[in-house]
Amino acid sequence: MKQLSQIYLVMLLITTLSGCTTLGYYSQAVSGHLSLMMSTQPVSGLINAPSTPPALKRKLLVANEARRFAAHRLALPVGDAFAEYVELGRPWVVVNLVAAPEFSLQAHRWCYPVVGCQAYRGYYELENARDEQQLFMEDGYDTFIGGVTAYSTLGWFDDPLHTGFTSLSDNRMVALMFHELAHQVVYIRDDTAFNESFATAVELEGLRLWLETKDDDSGFQRALTRLHQRNQTLALVDDASRRLEALYKQQDTLPRAKLRHQKAQLFQTLQDEYQTLSATWEQPGPFGENPTGLNNANLALFSQYNQHVPAFRQLLRDHAGDFSDFYNAVETLAGQSREIRQRRLSDLGQRFHEDL
Repeated sequence: MKQLSQIYLVMLLITTLSGCTTLGYYSQAVSGHLSLMMSTQPVSGLINAPSTPPALKRKLLVANEARRFAAHRLALPVGDAFAEYVELGRPWVVVNLVAAPEFSLQAHRWCYPVVGCQAYRGYYELENARDEQQLFMEDGYDTFIGGVTAYSTLGWFDDPLHTGFTSLSDNRMVALMFHELAHQVVYIRDDTAFNESFATAVELEGLRLWLETKDDDSGFQRALTRLHQRNQTLALVDDASRRLEALYKQQDTLPRAKLRHQKAQLFQTLQDEYQTLSATWEQPGPFGENPTGLNNANLALFSQYNQHVPAFRQLLRDHAGDFSDFYNAVETLAGQSREIRQRRLSDLGQRFHEDL
């Protein structure tokens, strides 16, 4: 009954909205999530079933262990999350569409009940995303569509495991579970950087503790390497963004052809610098091995993630690694104004050093 009442609540939210486009979007969102939830099977049953492939059974056993660890060691609100499994037949659960004007790095924002406004829109079917992408492209927007491995319903639903998780390595699957559970602890409307940085900090520190129980020193270093690669990429993106913003300020004085030419040159420089930087990496970077077609939409979303991860990791240290106390401090911080939050996170981030 709990699951049905939660679904009914979402339906009530949707009926308060108007407009064919809005209703159409939320209809696919509800039907997509309903389809996902109705396709679940209990993880315990799959573990015990002789017909379950051995590789999947092993993954589910690891996931069950990670659920217990998340609840008892990380004080995360596990509840019945990840107690069921869905076979998707693909490595992503939804795709996100991002759109930005031709000469702006400010992404189009969609607003939703409860979660507020965000610079992306998720679709369960790729074709639906492409249909809306086409509308933006006809209006001259830069766009991109990216697969999303997992998402959190912020505790409204008992989020299931699915092939987006189990197609990952064990360590990355466990880290993703910690990340998605962290979103249930605290979530601020309209502050993606806060939400994602907090969840990534919990993911990292949770993975570190998890790997300590496995005597796996290399796994955490690989996670830190991925974060370092993302930060290096972010530095390139920030530099390119400053140059692009300076160019876009001239759109009232420069001919469109010249704007487009200089824009293309700046993106080509970014792609070249990224390829040079990533040539020595052992793991694929945030833009893959050979990115092409980078545009305003890619950059508009990328810079919003993970910028406060050191700050949240420092805040956990300030609370001696006690996750319950840490979450209370994060909730207090979330209740402050954006200006106060930013100042506090900046101070915390400056104090953080990886090796201390």
